[in-house]
Amino acid sequence: MKNFNELKQKLTDLNQLHLLKYWNELTLNEQEDFLEHLISIDLDHAIEQYRKATNLNNNHGDNNNNKDIEPIPSTQIELEDNLSKEILNQYERLGLEAISRNEIGVLLMAGGQGTRLGVNYPKGILPINLPSKKTLLQIQAERIRRLEDLSQQKTGLNGKITWYIMTSESTDLPTKQYLDQHKYFGLNPDNVVLFKQGQLPCFDTVGRIILEKKNRCALSPDGNGGLYRALSKNLIIDDIIKRGIKYLHAYSVDNILIKVADPIFIGYCLSKNNTDCGVKAVLKLDPNEPIGVICKIKNQNCYKVVEYSEITNELRNQRDLISGNLMYNCGNICNHFFTTEFLKRIINHYEDKLKLHIARKKIPYYDDINDKTINPNNVNGIKIEKFIFDVFEFSENFVIWQVPRFKEFSPIKNSDESGLIDCPRTACQDLLKLHKFYIEQAGGFVENIVEISPLLSYAGENLIDIIYGKIFDTKCTILWGPNEVHTVDDNDKENS
Repeated sequence: MKNFNELKQKLTDLNQLHLLKYWNELTLNEQEDFLEHLISIDLDHAIEQYRKATNLNNNHGDNNNNKDIEPIPSTQIELEDNLSKEILNQYERLGLEAISRNEIGVLLMAGGQGTRLGVNYPKGILPINLPSKKTLLQIQAERIRRLEDLSQQKTGLNGKITWYIMTSESTDLPTKQYLDQHKYFGLNPDNVVLFKQGQLPCFDTVGRIILEKKNRCALSPDGNGGLYRALSKNLIIDDIIKRGIKYLHAYSVDNILIKVADPIFIGYCLSKNNTDCGVKAVLKLDPNEPIGVICKIKNQNCYKVVEYSEITNELRNQRDLISGNLMYNCGNICNHFFTTEFLKRIINHYEDKLKLHIARKKIPYYDDINDKTINPNNVNGIKIEKFIFDVFEFSENFVIWQVPRFKEFSPIKNSDESGLIDCPRTACQDLLKLHKFYIEQAGGFVENIVEISPLLSYAGENLIDIIYGKIFDTKCTILWGPNEVHTVDDNDKENS
C-alpha cells in the first residue's frame, strides 16, 4: 500500500506505533481511509507541541504565570463610562470613517460545538428563545449590516466590513449551510469568508495519541490561539492585505451582547498613535467567575492574560484594602483589536513562540474489549491549545478599554438545564434588559418584553422618533428594522 511503510517508520520513530494496533482487522477500504487520515495529521508538529507543552508544565506547574505578574494600574485602563458623549462621538466617527474606507475586518471565532449546551451543532446557530427567534449568527450579521448603514449615513461612502469566520472541522459545513440557507442575512457572500482552524491529536497521560475508533485518532481544535496559524495556512492574511483591510476586531461567537466592529472601540484604538493591539475588558467582581484577568508583566511594559484555571487562589481572592475591589479585576472577555501589521508580525515571527496550554479532559476512546467507543467518566487524557490573547506580550502599543458589563458581556457557556448562569436564558434576559435601557434612554416606557432588531438600532441610536413617550405594555413587542422580512407570529408583537 502506497506510503504505508513510510508512515509505519514515522510512527515507530515517534513512539506512536500503537496507532496501527488494529490495522489487520480493517477492511481494505478502511485501511485506505485510515492511512489518508494519518497522513493528513502533521504528526511531527503534533508530537513537538506535546513535548513543548508537557515540558513547560513539568518545569513550572500549572500556575507558572503567577510569579511574573502584577495588577494593572487603574491609570492604564480607559473607562468608557468616564468619557463625555462628545469624546465618544469623536471615537465613533473615527471608527465609522474607517468602515467607509473598507479598512475594517472582523474575525469571528466560531469553532465551538454546543456540547455543553446539550446540542451537537455550532453555538452560533443555537435557538436562544428570543421573541424574534434570531440566533447569535443572525444577530451578529445584522449588527454588521447596521454598522455599514451608519457609516454610509455619516460619511456618504458605501464602505463594507469583511466578516472572517474561523470554524472547526465539526462546525464548518453546518455554519456554511446555515448562512447559505439564510442568504447570509443580507450580507454580500463575497464579504463573508469561512476558514477552518487546525486540529491536534489528543494524548493519553504518557504521551500516546488516543484512538477514538480502530481507524480514527481523537482530534481536537487547537484553541482560539490557533487563529494565527490558520490565518497563514488558509491564506486569509493574504486576503486581508489584498482587500486593503488595516484593522480587525476579533471576538467569540457566544457573547450575545457583542458589539461587532464597535466603531467607538476601534476609534479609540485609532486615536492612540501606533496602537497595534487593544482589548475590551469588564470589571471582574466575583473571584470565581470563569474568565481570565489581564495583568501587567513585572518590570516590563507589556501585558498578558492569566486564565481563571491558571491563577492561584491567593491572587484570585486578593483585594485592595481600601476599596475592597479585587486586585486582579480586569476581566478578559475575548474582545480584541488588532492591526493587520501586528497580525503579520505575529504570524511571521511569534506564532511558534506562543504558550501552549494543557487541558485535562474526558476523551472518548476505542475499547477493544467491548469493540466500541467509550465516553469516560473520568479525565483520561489531555488536549493542547493555544489562546488568542497570548500575543499581548508582543504588542508594542497595547491599550485597554473597559466597558460596562450590562452593555457588552453575556456569554452562553452552559445549558438552561444546568442551573448555571451564562446560559441561553440569562443571555436572553441580559439582551432584553439592555433593550429596555435603550428604550428608556430614548424616552419610552417598558412594562413588558421589548426586543429591538439590530437592523433598527446598533447600540440605542435611531429610537427617539419611534418610541419617545410610548408605553410598551403589551405581552411582547419586537421593534423590527426597516423592510425586515420575518416569519415570527405577530400576535402581541408590533413592527417599528
